[in-house]
Amino acid sequence: MAANLVSYFLFLLLFISNSRLLVRSTHIRCTATERRALTVLRQGLTDPSGRLTSWFGEDCCTWKGIECHNRTGRVTKLDLRNPYHIFNGDRTAYKSSCLGGKINQSLLQLEYLTYLDLSLNDFEGLEIPRFFGELNHLFYLNLSFASFSGEIPTSLGNLSKLEYLDLYADSFSSTGSWELRSQSLEWLTTLSSLKHLNLGFAKLNGVAEHWLHMLNMLPALVDLRLHWCELQGLPLTLPSINFTSLSVLDLSENSFNSLFPKWLFNLTGLTELYLTWDFFTGSIPADFANLKTLRVLDLSDNLNLEGQIPGFFANLSKLEFLDLSANNFHGDIYEFFNGFSSSTNNKLESLDLSSNSLIGELPDSLGSVKHLQHLDLSSNSFWGSIPSSIGRLSQLRKLDLSYNMMNGTIPESLGQLSRLVDMNLVANSWNGMLKEAHFMNLGKLEHVRLTTEPTRSLAIGVSDRWSPPFKLKTIQLENCMIGPLFPLWLQVQNQLTSVNLRNVGISDTIPGEWFSQVSDQVTYLVLSQNRIRGELPHQLSYPNLNVIDLSYNNFDGPFPSWSTNATDVLLQENSFSGPIPENIGALMPRLQKLYASRNHLSGRIPSSMCDIEGLNIVSLRNNMLSGQLPNCWHRSHVLWGIDISNNSLTGNIPSSFGFLSSLSVLLLSNNNLDGEIPPSLRNCSGLTSVDLGGNKISGTLPLWVQNLSSLFMLRLGSNLFSGNIPDAFCRLQNVHIFDLSGNKISGPIPTCIGNLAALVNGKGSEVFEGLIKVVTRGRDPEYSSVEANVNSIDLSGNQLSGEIPDEMTNLLALRILNLSHNHLSGAIPTSLASLAALIRLNLSYNNFSGSIPFIPKFNDSSIYEGNPLLCGTPLPTKCQLPI
Repeated sequence: MAANLVSYFLFLLLFISNSRLLVRSTHIRCTATERRALTVLRQGLTDPSGRLTSWFGEDCCTWKGIECHNRTGRVTKLDLRNPYHIFNGDRTAYKSSCLGGKINQSLLQLEYLTYLDLSLNDFEGLEIPRFFGELNHLFYLNLSFASFSGEIPTSLGNLSKLEYLDLYADSFSSTGSWELRSQSLEWLTTLSSLKHLNLGFAKLNGVAEHWLHMLNMLPALVDLRLHWCELQGLPLTLPSINFTSLSVLDLSENSFNSLFPKWLFNLTGLTELYLTWDFFTGSIPADFANLKTLRVLDLSDNLNLEGQIPGFFANLSKLEFLDLSANNFHGDIYEFFNGFSSSTNNKLESLDLSSNSLIGELPDSLGSVKHLQHLDLSSNSFWGSIPSSIGRLSQLRKLDLSYNMMNGTIPESLGQLSRLVDMNLVANSWNGMLKEAHFMNLGKLEHVRLTTEPTRSLAIGVSDRWSPPFKLKTIQLENCMIGPLFPLWLQVQNQLTSVNLRNVGISDTIPGEWFSQVSDQVTYLVLSQNRIRGELPHQLSYPNLNVIDLSYNNFDGPFPSWSTNATDVLLQENSFSGPIPENIGALMPRLQKLYASRNHLSGRIPSSMCDIEGLNIVSLRNNMLSGQLPNCWHRSHVLWGIDISNNSLTGNIPSSFGFLSSLSVLLLSNNNLDGEIPPSLRNCSGLTSVDLGGNKISGTLPLWVQNLSSLFMLRLGSNLFSGNIPDAFCRLQNVHIFDLSGNKISGPIPTCIGNLAALVNGKGSEVFEGLIKVVTRGRDPEYSSVEANVNSIDLSGNQLSGEIPDEMTNLLALRILNLSHNHLSGAIPTSLASLAALIRLNLSYNNFSGSIPFIPKFNDSSIYEGNPLLCGTPLPTKCQLPI
């Protein structure tokens, strides 16, 4: 018996072993024809990352991206989708992973191919091959994000088995802009099995107006996406509805400019509907209530949608996503939220009503939308307090009430939102006190943004020993009182990447331990408008820091230079001293904006600053800098704003400034610069503001200034210029501030001065003022002196002679005119009284004669003193009556 059992088991093992050998010996390999076809296909493709290196050997069924039938070995699937998506963040890695080149017709030898995916590659404008229409077994074709272009081949209409077609024509290519288009959609009507169709970004502006009738002939269609196709019209009615299986419809960004089409409400199986940027007009029809299966509804950015937000949305029991943002809805939202309070089975998870004209207080019924995860009510005109019912939104992850008129308090029930990750309450007028209860259960909170009025009417009052339950990544607190000490609850936040504590009442030193803890990951650091004092740590590298704003504090010590990745460095209004690092070009090679005005910096401006090619703005006003300006600028620079006024600079204005074709604002006043204005500056044709006043610059006024057609401000006062005012200066059509005072300029005032167009109509100064404001940071007295002198002419303190030209009275927008301390003569024109905008006038210390014209608003004797031949009110000298 035992022997029989042993024999049986030996037989069984032998049988199993032979069966495995049989399976191995009968493995189905791909055919030689299809292997050669794939090899030829590979030879025509570019493959910079070597994705197709596995394509060798006898069995092509084992090659990457290939699948074969398990019995016949015929190739059925070709999946060459780029596995590295651009959304991963590295464009270089994505680009190197793209296939490209040509698609060989050998593909037709894959006779049983059912699945073809070439998406997310870069074929650089290659037309979709017409022979794709001969791949008769295809049921899946995906060419999206692959930079195909040209006319969509009508031969695709031959693919009668096709169920999935994605030709989404946007791309991530950096080598060109490709356009995929179709003049007709009739080729689609034969695809009776088609379930999923995506023609997003394909230009369909040439198709006939009955394009929708073509699509209505596809009875199996489930998912239709025509995003940004430039469709010219949307039929408002259809005789009958055939695509009743439609579940997803995306017609967004086509700018139809019409009412809502009635046929839309017969698609009762819709679960997702995207109609953004279609400019539908009127109010939302009540027929939307018929779409009971709708889960996603996006009507954002239509602009012409108006009226109150209907309450019937609460009856859409399956609605999960509702976006009505960027429309013209107005009124309150009581009815809208009250609808949810009576609908206990609502499933709404995401609600976006931002960028409308909604008003009123937030209703207590807000807490009825119990499944909400994302709530965005930003950029409206809501006021009052946040209702305490907010605490009932236990699923809430994102709350955005920014840019409203909220002027009340924040309830303690906010602390019950245990899943809250992102809270944005900026740009409101909050008041009251935030206590520990406000943060009690916010264990998942990562992003906090909270700003109020500069009066600091909102305070955070927690105990020194409080240990917060959260670990923040982003904190923005502006105008909220958290000082005067640097709070301990903030010192334990060691995972921060973005810190903004502007005007929060801190007058302490920065804790060195906290500073070192966040140094590795922080990218954005703003501590401005406090009274933080002391020196900054010298050893920290801050490798990822991009924006550093320490302005308007009491920091001292040397110029801080931590991060090689810094783009924006703002240090103005502190007590930093010593030199700017000589190697600043190597320390901060990515620097774009440097603001360090009103400190105690000394020494020379280092020439290595010329090594920073991306530098946009240098603002070093009001320091103790000396020596000559670097003369090493070149054409690759993008520098457009320079403010180094009120220092002790010497030497000439660098001629290499002429290479800065982007230069717009040049402010070098109140230094000891000498020589002449370099003629190379004529190449800076985009100059809008030039202030060289208070130096020792000499020579005649340069004629080439007339070519600066955008010049808004020209200040050359208190220098050593001589010669006449050339007529060429009258061609400065945009000049609003014209100051040649305190020089040695002689000759007459040009009669063409009445041609200064900006001083005739007074228009167009806002943009130019804004440019100066950016460079000077708009703080008193730098910017205020510009603002106060818009539409002014100052020619005082020169040697001008002759009369005031009558043409000057053409300058109807002129607000300030100073001609004092010259040798002007003749009678004061009575037409000056017609300059209604004129608010300041100074004609003193000249040789004017005769009676003073009656100008009631200029009845101050100081305006006319120093003219011994003048008489009449307001001077004490009376005019003699004619005999």
